[in-house]
Amino acid sequence: MSPAPVIIAIDGRSGAGKTTLAIELAARLREHHKVSLFHLEDIYPGWNGLAAGIDRYAATVLAPLRRGEAARWVSWDWERHYDGETRLTQPAEIVLVEGVGAAAAAAAPYLDAVIWADSPDEDRQTRALARDGESYGPYWEQWARQEDEWLAADNVPSRADVRVLNLADGAAPAEVLQALQYLPAVAPALLPELSARRGLQLAAERIDAAPHAARLFELLYGGSPNAVWLDSSLAEGGAAAERSRFSILADDGGSYGQSVRHRSGRTWVTVGNSTVQTDGGFFRWLDGVWGRRALRAPEGYPCEFTLGWLGYLGYELKRETGGSKVDAATPDASLIFAGRAVVLDHLERTAWLLALDTPDAGEWLATARAAVAAAEQVLGSAAGGSSGVGPSAGTALDFGARDSEAAYKAKIAAAQHEITEGNSYEVCLTTALTATVAAGEIDPWQTYLALRRRNPAPFASFLRLADLTVASTSPERFLRICADGAMRAEPIKGTRGRDSDAALDERLRHDLESSPKDRAENIMIVDLLRNDLSHFAVPGSVSVTRLCAIESYATVHQMVSTIDARLRPGMPRAEAVAACFPAGSMTGAPKVSTMAILDRLEAAPRGVYSGAIGYFSLSGATDLAVAIRTLVVASGPDRDTVSLGVGGAITADSSPQEEYEEIRTKAFGVLSALGAEFPPG
Repeated sequence: MSPAPVIIAIDGRSGAGKTTLAIELAARLREHHKVSLFHLEDIYPGWNGLAAGIDRYAATVLAPLRRGEAARWVSWDWERHYDGETRLTQPAEIVLVEGVGAAAAAAAPYLDAVIWADSPDEDRQTRALARDGESYGPYWEQWARQEDEWLAADNVPSRADVRVLNLADGAAPAEVLQALQYLPAVAPALLPELSARRGLQLAAERIDAAPHAARLFELLYGGSPNAVWLDSSLAEGGAAAERSRFSILADDGGSYGQSVRHRSGRTWVTVGNSTVQTDGGFFRWLDGVWGRRALRAPEGYPCEFTLGWLGYLGYELKRETGGSKVDAATPDASLIFAGRAVVLDHLERTAWLLALDTPDAGEWLATARAAVAAAEQVLGSAAGGSSGVGPSAGTALDFGARDSEAAYKAKIAAAQHEITEGNSYEVCLTTALTATVAAGEIDPWQTYLALRRRNPAPFASFLRLADLTVASTSPERFLRICADGAMRAEPIKGTRGRDSDAALDERLRHDLESSPKDRAENIMIVDLLRNDLSHFAVPGSVSVTRLCAIESYATVHQMVSTIDARLRPGMPRAEAVAACFPAGSMTGAPKVSTMAILDRLEAAPRGVYSGAIGYFSLSGATDLAVAIRTLVVASGPDRDTVSLGVGGAITADSSPQEEYEEIRTKAFGVLSALGAEFPPG
């Protein structure tokens, strides 16, 4: 008797692509394991035999395999329409069972993992009849009725561990293997595959050039449905200049490119026409794919980003970090995996071309090289070569506020009551401005270019993620973890608007710098972040290296502090991010109880706003900004919705009028770039 194998069922309706997936998955697994592959079509007793075939399969195939014994079973002779020969299936290390009913209720006790493959009905029928039309054609409807009856009584898709949607002929076995690593019963058997997958090589080229970043993004990614520009657009002195050194431009093209969306405990990873769906928390998913150093930086390369995931984490991921469950219209997280990217070093005036070493890498490097040269030629011209200022000509964005002035002030009073009752020390209350226009009447790209001209910032970013666009001019770092384990958070609390009169502007800056209230707000969040970082930091390494410093931007002065720490060796980096999420500067303190207060007061999801934007690098590094000063455009078939979140920290001695004026000040930099105004009270 052999040890019990790992048994993985690949189930789905006829024509969903199960057989192709099973064969390709078996081929991958056979690189490191002994694998048996069983097809249920060999055991069904005729075209009316789905239910009987499932029973035969469970009793004569799965039961002995589960015991580590060889399975003896009777095949079906499809030409004679009668029982055929007796066959033998060996247990092996991993057994793949594939076919309609492979994960039926009768089979479930014997299985370690269930993969459900699905495709639209018309695609399934076309694929099935193209493969077996001569024999299958007359029985398609008859067999389909049996599938309907079976699934009506046995909801296998709801029990699936992995769902592969819109499965194309290139069956995405690598993505399925990646998904299976989250399953405790299967993951130990897959360690060789996971190790091999991390054995990636990086091709890199340095070009001494300072191309026009917006033009370069247009040339390389203007037609990409999923593309990201982490755009350090501020070029001033001080700490902000350090944060503005690098810009990263990438899409999800190439051999390893993929897009990722997470919503309410479910993650979809899309590669080409195939989508792998897995259940579980986002940070659990992130821990499985990121945090172990898979690529080292090339010699002389100064940036921590060595390809990886880029995008946003929405505020509603707080459901995984102590907050309550709130559903948003936008995904809880949306990322792309970039297997190739351009990194601009604004200090050294160089462009780095990075690509995973795949067969198509050389062609892409040549394309990127040409684009850098073309973009350098337009250096100094208008951003993107266009004079557009946001919405297309004739379109006026008329924003409405979720809360009137009176309603927002009432919520401030309610927050202060919670503070008086001892339920919080500081409540970061937010609201939202929203505008709706006809589909296509706003150009998100031109809107972003207008924003970055009006309000440059060290953590500006443009994310085009299918039907969602994020245009951010954030000045605030949420969290950085370097490849060597150095951690840094730089919260912002305290804001004053700027003035064109130099003397008055200096008085505004001094007023912020000397304000006891603003310093108290900032120090409260510093203490919160010291605690957040300490959960995964080397004891004694947490330090405040800058306290209540003033940084000046195009439209505001800000009070900023810096907290540094060092990650304990071997600690899971995704969990270290989760321990700090969402940013304390957007919740208040203490974090968990204050998030509950905010849920009651705001009574609406924040979505992208108050979350984080940035990257998770294959080097094990991450650098994330707080999603503030951020415009979100959700495109629909008929209407586009444009939203802007704004808010401020409420303390016991806050003035409701001053707090309301502060949210108007924070919104000004974005609204003025659009030619829009803060809605009247």
